[in-house]
Amino acid sequence: MKILFRNGLLFDGTTLSCEKTDILTEDGIISRIGKGIDDEGANEVYNLSGLILSPGFIDLHCHLRDPGQEWREDLLSGSRAGAAGGFSTLVCMPNTDPPVDNAALIRYLLEKGEECEGSRILPSGCLSRERAGKTLAEMGKMAIAGAVIFTDDGSPVSDTNLLRLALLYSSRLGVRVMEHPEDRSLTSGAQVNDGICSTFSGLKGWPSSAEASDIFRGVSLSMDTGVPIHFTHVSAKESINAVRIAKASDCKVTCDVTPHHLCLDESMVIGSGYDGVFKVTPPLRSASDTDALWEGIRDGTVDAIATDHAPYHLDEKDLPFQESSFGIASLECAVAAVLDEWKRRKEPCPLERLLSLFTSGPARLLPEKWRTLGLIAAGSPADLTVIDPAFEQTVDVSKWKSKARLTPWNGRTLRGWPVMTVVRGKIAYSLIDRVSGGK
Repeated sequence: MKILFRNGLLFDGTTLSCEKTDILTEDGIISRIGKGIDDEGANEVYNLSGLILSPGFIDLHCHLRDPGQEWREDLLSGSRAGAAGGFSTLVCMPNTDPPVDNAALIRYLLEKGEECEGSRILPSGCLSRERAGKTLAEMGKMAIAGAVIFTDDGSPVSDTNLLRLALLYSSRLGVRVMEHPEDRSLTSGAQVNDGICSTFSGLKGWPSSAEASDIFRGVSLSMDTGVPIHFTHVSAKESINAVRIAKASDCKVTCDVTPHHLCLDESMVIGSGYDGVFKVTPPLRSASDTDALWEGIRDGTVDAIATDHAPYHLDEKDLPFQESSFGIASLECAVAAVLDEWKRRKEPCPLERLLSLFTSGPARLLPEKWRTLGLIAAGSPADLTVIDPAFEQTVDVSKWKSKARLTPWNGRTLRGWPVMTVVRGKIAYSLIDRVSGGK
């Protein structure tokens, strides 16, 4: 199967070109990059007319709910939703029922994911057995089976000795540890950000120190062991500052931020009348925290943007705020939300910097086998995302491929959307008409 993409503005994972370029893919591999590539023998030809042609976007953190919670999402619906959102690769979290804490479940997810027709699905594995935070899971066997991250996401690893042990094991396996940064002694019973939101509502506040203190602990362990650690869904100014300081000390620490923490803040929780659609872990923070995350993007502190897509059934989410489940679904509008917010903020960083956080940034955090996914080069996998920065579309959850039917962005018109996703050299999603089937 040969597909020719003509006249795209090439973002190769690091640099965005101003000149139109062609890419030819053959049997799932990028075979040629250049200008004026002949379409003879191409099965399909697409004229991108100056749209951005990027490496396929990678979501380092999403919840696909399989096994055991398929009424919320499953691998097929999640895979289709990911492709519609511009993601060629999804890393699914292991906080399922049962938790993904053994090699058999890693193989199950990989094999079932191969049958899906959208995004590639890569599994993460639990750091602790049964995700209980007591003893290490079978990290070695899961790494051999194909786990790409170890995490107890949804919960922190509160046992510091266990986290240190996991870091030491991970260094031999080439699979990174991802920590959900939270001190549970500070967040028990919390519902909203500890600030104006908690003051106005009387709901228990979730202090940013609960996140920052766990990051300081993880940084100390990383410096002690010399092993990388990744912090996910970082949400607060103190936390970003902690990561920034650690990096300046050559600590091997990385972090991601979410679209909802970049685009929404606690004032929207108040303005909504405490609608459960805005309830998430960690909570939506203050406007100054949101500004700090964008500064972290601008200065290189942030390594990736990850959706933390958390789909729930309406019966679990459309409830009074205190009863509503924590989580925001965003897989199909996350990229557009970030691009729209970037434009609204008058482009606080170069576009290529922003695009790198969906491509080469998260790819560098995966095992070596997968790192070429974040780059466009001859011989690399033909995973591609096409972006139309001027395209405007209104979010309509009734048309989503995800099973989720609630999101804070529903009904909002966003500017800048993925319009094509290519996975393994096949068109997984497209709003672009094919020009021809070649000569």
